[in-house]
Amino acid sequence: MPNDFNQQIIDEFRANHGRVGGPFEGARLILLTTTGARSGAPHTTPVGYLPDGERILVIASAGGGPRHPDWYHNLVADPLATVEDGVFTYQARAVVLAGAERDEIFARAVEADPGWAAYQAKTARVIPVVALHQVAGGPPEAASWGAALKLVHDAFRRELALIRDEVARSGPGLGAQLRVNCLTFCHGLHHHHRNEDDGMFAGLEGQRPDLAPALARLREEHGRIAALVERLQQVVGDPDADPDEARREVECLSTELEAHLAYEEEQLIPVLDGTG
Repeated sequence: MPNDFNQQIIDEFRANHGRVGGPFEGARLILLTTTGARSGAPHTTPVGYLPDGERILVIASAGGGPRHPDWYHNLVADPLATVEDGVFTYQARAVVLAGAERDEIFARAVEADPGWAAYQAKTARVIPVVALHQVAGGPPEAASWGAALKLVHDAFRRELALIRDEVARSGPGLGAQLRVNCLTFCHGLHHHHRNEDDGMFAGLEGQRPDLAPALARLREEHGRIAALVERLQQVVGDPDADPDEARREVECLSTELEAHLAYEEEQLIPVLDGTG
C-alpha cells in the first residue's frame, strides 16, 4: 500500500492529468505500478523520470537511503510495469542499466540536477538507473475525442515550457540531458503531426468538406513547425551549440506551436465532440 504522502500525490496526479503541486510542481513525473515481489499485489509509486528518446529513465535513489526502493526490487522480480504519464497509460518493460551505459546516464542526470549526486554521496550502494520501454498502450484516457486532443496538446505545452525554462537556465553551455530533452520533444511532436496529417485530418476531410480551408491551414502550419523543429534539432545536436541561439530557436518554436495548437483546438474540438 502506498503511504499517505504518496497516495496524495497519486490522487492529485490522476485528478489533474499529471500535474501536481508542492515539492513535485514542475517536475517530470509518472505513476509507476509494479507487481510486489513478495505479495504479488500492484504497487503504485510517483517517480521522477528523464526523457530518453523512445524510452524513459527512472533512478532508484530512495532519497539517498541505504536500501533500493521497493519499486526497484519489484521490477527486478517482474520487469513488466504500468506507466501513467498524465495522458496515456501504457505497459512498459523495465531494463536495469549496467556498466558504462548506467554511468553515462547517471552522469548526465547529475549534470542536469546535482541533487542526484547528493543522493549518491549519502549511500554506499550504487544507485540504479532503469530504462522503461513501452510495449503496449492505447488512446488517451479522456471523456471525448476533443478532450483527448486537448490533453495531448497540453502535454506538449507543458513539456515545451519545461524545456524553455531549462534552456533559459542553462548558462554558458547546453547539458547532455537538456539536448536529449529537446530532441525527444522534437521527435514526439513530429510523430504527432504526422499522425494527424495521415489519420485524423484525412478522416475529417472525407466527412466534413467544409473543413478543407482549416485543414489546409493546419497542414501548412505543420510544415512550418517541422522546419523549426529541424532547425532546433540541428542547433542542439551541435556539440559547440550557442545557448543563446538555442534559446531563440526554442522561443520561435514555442510561439508558432502555441498559436497552432490554439487554432486547431478552436476549429476541431467542436467537430470531434459533435457540437460543431
